Amino acid sequence: MDRFSFLNAAHTEFFAQLYDQYLENPDSVEPSWRGFFQGFDFGMATYGEKSVAQSEQKTSGNLEGNAASEKLQKEFNVIKLIDAYRNRGHLFTRTNPVHKRRTYSPTLDLENFGLSKADLPLVFNAARIIKIEPCSLAEILGHLDKIYCQSIGVEYMYIRNPNDIQWIQNKIGHNDNQPDFSIDEKKEILGKLNKAVAFENFLHTKYVGQKRFSLEGGESIIPAIDFLIEKAAEKGVEHFVMGMAHRGRLNVLANIFGKSTQDIFGEFDGKDYNDQEYFDGDVKYHLGLTAQKTTSTGKTININLAPNPSHLETVGAVIAGITRAKQDKYFPEDFSKVLPIAVHGDAAIAGQGILYEIVQMAQLDGYKTGGTIHIVINNQVGFTTNYLDGRSSTYCTDVAKVTLSPVLHVNADDAEAVVHVMSFALEFRMKFGRDVFIDLLGYRKYGHNEGDEPRFTQPILYKIIASHKNPRDIYAAKLLADGVIDNTYVKSLETEYKSGLEVNLEESRKKELTIITPFMQNEWQGFSKAGVAQMFKIVDTSYSKEGLTAIANAICNLPKDKKFINKVQKLINDRKTMFFETNKLDWAMAEHLAYGSLLREGFDVRISGQDVERGTFSHRHAVVKVEDSEEEVVLINSLEGKKGKFNAYNSLLSEYGVLGFDYGYALANPNALTIWEAQFGDFSNGAQIMIDQYISCGEDKWNNQNGIVLLLPHGYEGQGAEHSSGRMERFLQLCARQNMYVADCTTPANFFHLLRRQMKSKFRKPLIVFTPKSLLRDPRVVSSIEELENGSFQETIDDETINKAEVKTLVFCTGKFYYDITAEREINSRKDVAVVRIEQLFPLPVEQLKEIIAKYPQADDYVWAQEEPKNMGAYGYMLMNFNFIKWRLASLRVSSASASGSYTRSKNRHAKAIRMVFDKDFIR
Repeated sequence: MDRFSFLNAAHTEFFAQLYDQYLENPDSVEPSWRGFFQGFDFGMATYGEKSVAQSEQKTSGNLEGNAASEKLQKEFNVIKLIDAYRNRGHLFTRTNPVHKRRTYSPTLDLENFGLSKADLPLVFNAARIIKIEPCSLAEILGHLDKIYCQSIGVEYMYIRNPNDIQWIQNKIGHNDNQPDFSIDEKKEILGKLNKAVAFENFLHTKYVGQKRFSLEGGESIIPAIDFLIEKAAEKGVEHFVMGMAHRGRLNVLANIFGKSTQDIFGEFDGKDYNDQEYFDGDVKYHLGLTAQKTTSTGKTININLAPNPSHLETVGAVIAGITRAKQDKYFPEDFSKVLPIAVHGDAAIAGQGILYEIVQMAQLDGYKTGGTIHIVINNQVGFTTNYLDGRSSTYCTDVAKVTLSPVLHVNADDAEAVVHVMSFALEFRMKFGRDVFIDLLGYRKYGHNEGDEPRFTQPILYKIIASHKNPRDIYAAKLLADGVIDNTYVKSLETEYKSGLEVNLEESRKKELTIITPFMQNEWQGFSKAGVAQMFKIVDTSYSKEGLTAIANAICNLPKDKKFINKVQKLINDRKTMFFETNKLDWAMAEHLAYGSLLREGFDVRISGQDVERGTFSHRHAVVKVEDSEEEVVLINSLEGKKGKFNAYNSLLSEYGVLGFDYGYALANPNALTIWEAQFGDFSNGAQIMIDQYISCGEDKWNNQNGIVLLLPHGYEGQGAEHSSGRMERFLQLCARQNMYVADCTTPANFFHLLRRQMKSKFRKPLIVFTPKSLLRDPRVVSSIEELENGSFQETIDDETINKAEVKTLVFCTGKFYYDITAEREINSRKDVAVVRIEQLFPLPVEQLKEIIAKYPQADDYVWAQEEPKNMGAYGYMLMNFNFIKWRLASLRVSSASASGSYTRSKNRHAKAIRMVFDKDFIR
């Protein structure tokens, strides 16, 4: 008896469906069937796909003479073919408008699946897998080719959730993944394409040779984004946050965001800006814009294009932060109402590491945004570098696989296909709340910029591009052939649009100045710009003892129904003791009291970074864990009268991406104290681009205020070159005019007032704070409740412990070094030395320092003392900004590394720097 005769009793469609289910999720089928299919797969793999005929010969020993079994074998072969199209069809698409595709093997040829042309007329039940009735193999191939191998290629089979895969297959199976637009929609697509093409042509003729980073070769993104906004609004999206690099940005600003072309022309003409005091501006293809857009159905949507520098991919982190801030503020229960769109270049998305960081953040509690739609304008070249030299991966979008996000590759010349995949992307994001990637394969008509010669490096490619029609003309020819438009339609569209541009160009040239509209101005109502004078105005940051007591009651009492480890119980009890008994508040206690006071006043508090919930040095413990369940308890959230929201998030091990995110968060919510804390201060150099290109100069370049706070642990305690210096000198070098605050506090009370000042001011500036490490538990570093209850932030702290008339040596310093110097002074009973603390380094309180110096009539030895090497720290900054006295330096000698790796050597050098303070003749 044939041992496979049981297979004859069932319909082959049943086996096909069961096998398809097994391919998607082996554990979902009954064990005996799973074993059967595993054996079948083993047989297929053993004999190879190059010649499944050999495998069939082996199988025929079991199924010989049995027509039903042979038919079943071929059904399985067709299933294998379908599965191959799903997994590898994207490798054989017609998605490249100017390049012949690379060759991949094995191919999708029938012979690789035990099939042949002779099988083309045969009817297979396996057709039901792609949601069609049983039909011939030829018809199945036709459907598969349309779904997977025409202008759209889809990657998704690596997704691990069968429900997600099924949804995708149903979606792309509808109408064989082919666009199906009405006549009006086709004309709308053509109209947007016309504007995109005509805009570039107009600029090319009016501003010959000027850089504009043309969109030509990728113009189909304009109707696609327009369609996306329209459909997103219908699905309930109310805010649209977009980030993109320079290529195509002007086109997007004009034709999507509605930026006045008069303003754009004014920027091309190089006019000065109307804002002379606070604003230096940026090149036209870096500027952002916020606008209100009314859709064709009458819905209003807030659309935002974030400003960005030339440092590619940085803006992706910023728009994620902007998006999350809007979601937290307006739609905390429904993140889908704010939609982030990140537009990339092909070389940048593959080459810039920050993109990996952003993708890894996508599903984390503190950073998720409900899914980003990523669009790659794929020029297939990066500046002069061919794509084969620009990445090792098959696709520039392969980073999408990190989060199992689907990728759609689409031919930029096929305008309808581009709009079609945008619809897929929107629906996927709205349903699953996850990222989705669109790879828009086009080309770059000119060089990297319009003055560059691309034929130096890609002569063959640019010979093809020179004779290649633009997407508008390709689409117009299609619509003309389909009888949708006549011969005059496109010309009339172009004439009408260009005539409007001509009028605006003429009007623009009548204006003397260019007006730059601040980004997201609606979020900043009630805030004003501030110069140095306003930055020095005293802000009342006092807070009532009654209020401080309420906060202390919240953060000093653990829930009685939960069990915590002994160390947690002790530290909470210690906080209770310091507030209610000893009146000696340490750094962490003052920090928590500052947060609580702001929460009661209606401000939100967000702190993120590596290990911030506990704190790198185990001082904060904003989040404590229940011992037997690891349930998270945030004591400050039990605060009575709390009006704001408090969130502390441990970040992934990233500086660049996370600081970019938090910068964006602060940009979108000025009423949230947004803090990024570095694990150690010098780790901030991992985010140097964000500091250099955004934090230090965002207001100067883009007219954007931002109140981001950076906490950078700093201090020389023998921990080596990577755990000592927060690189104070680098931040001070970036300081100019009124761009930010830089502080190095020495008391918990001053830190309390500094944090409160950051939110109580009517303007926002970035705040850089060099925070302590060993001082967190130093019994000398305490403040009283009264110091928090009264007063305000002190930019300088004079020495009130000594008789000023006896002082010969006047020492100025910052941070921890104050305690080291005063300890040595006490040991040596040096009453002729006073030590002045500069708590705010920028803006430097010059007038206060002059007043302090005047109080010491006998002083003739002015010392700048620092624990950093001479070429680091604040010494160079003080020489440049306070040259009213002659400085004597007490510090470590110049060094390339910030500190020694030897504890003994570090201790000796530190002691020498302290000795120099008291002995002017001492030589290092």
